Amino acid sequence: MESGRLLAAIIDHAIDGIITIDNRGNVESINPAALELFGYQAEEVIGHNVSMLMPEPDRGNHDGYIHNYQTTGHKKIIGIGREVMGLKKNGQTFPFRLAVSEVWLKDKNIFTGFIHDLSREKAAEDMLKQHAAELEHKVSERTKDLISLVSELEKAKAEVSKSLEKEIELNQLKSRFVSMASHEFRTPLSSVQLSASLIEKYAERPDDKASIIKHTNKIKGAVQLLTSILNDFLSLEKLEAGIVVMNKQYINLVELAEEITEEMQLICKKNQHIVYQHTGEIGHFTLDPNLLKNALVNLISNAIKYSGEDTLIEFTTCIDEQGCLISVKDNGIGIPEEDQVHLFEPFFRAHNTGNIPGTGLGLNIVKRYIGLMEGHMEFESEVHKGTSFRVSFSSSHQPLKDK
Repeated sequence: MESGRLLAAIIDHAIDGIITIDNRGNVESINPAALELFGYQAEEVIGHNVSMLMPEPDRGNHDGYIHNYQTTGHKKIIGIGREVMGLKKNGQTFPFRLAVSEVWLKDKNIFTGFIHDLSREKAAEDMLKQHAAELEHKVSERTKDLISLVSELEKAKAEVSKSLEKEIELNQLKSRFVSMASHEFRTPLSSVQLSASLIEKYAERPDDKASIIKHTNKIKGAVQLLTSILNDFLSLEKLEAGIVVMNKQYINLVELAEEITEEMQLICKKNQHIVYQHTGEIGHFTLDPNLLKNALVNLISNAIKYSGEDTLIEFTTCIDEQGCLISVKDNGIGIPEEDQVHLFEPFFRAHNTGNIPGTGLGLNIVKRYIGLMEGHMEFESEVHKGTSFRVSFSSSHQPLKDK
């Protein structure tokens, strides 16, 4: 008797909920802790099927669990325990740990369920997961920021490196310019000074007119060279400043080429001849006549300069449905293979040019002029056999017949 009261006191004051059911699933007893968890009074639960304390799908399946155990003896939870969900009177659900034991009393068996509320643990677990997710998100954001920062630093580093390379390149160009300019200006100026002095002496001898004419021509040639050098510097300055204005027109290419040929023939060496030829029925094309003339004059001037006497310079133009092709070919000294990769760099001159005057700017200017007109430039060269430059323009939006 005393032991019974002691057991009842223990059950009534237990922290965890304790429920007993018969083999049909009806509640025979429920302690205060369980009543508080589910929000019921004892009379509302005792005698009713314990499934009333379960949400679906356990509510609909509970009787089947008991029947299956009684039929097969297979235990799903008895003596094992598991986490399940409980249903309160107000409709709320909560997690709890359920441990079930089977007790035999005389000729019947009852099942006792021990209920440990997991709400706090689950809330703490959810909060921990939330904090972990937030931390992961922050780490991800910080990582992105760090990656972005590193990327910006790499970009800045590349820009600084590029700027340094550009500065080094500019310093090299300045050095090459000073070296080239001092040499190229000194030679014609010395020639002018010497020829002027000689003319002064020859002027005292009226019968020596031929010598005066000879040195006058030398002065003219030196002045022409200086003018050419200055024009190259001015053209480069305009290109670098981005103030070269392109003005495409539908021009008569054949007439322009014939005009250039006639002008350049005047400065050819002894028995040098420029042979011009045009192929194709079309003679007009849309180009900037000033930029094109400057480019072709430079190419033909180089052909004259780097070819010897008694040579031919082939100047050809062709217009067809594919576009416009212009070429200038000489039989001059040619360009060494190792120098060809640097040919279009400003102030660069091939090492076999010797004392032939030049700034090393002409081809750089020509290529940039052709580029402004959306053209393409290429060349072939072999030492002692000559050089051929080809300039091509696409026929996009060009008329197919002359006006």
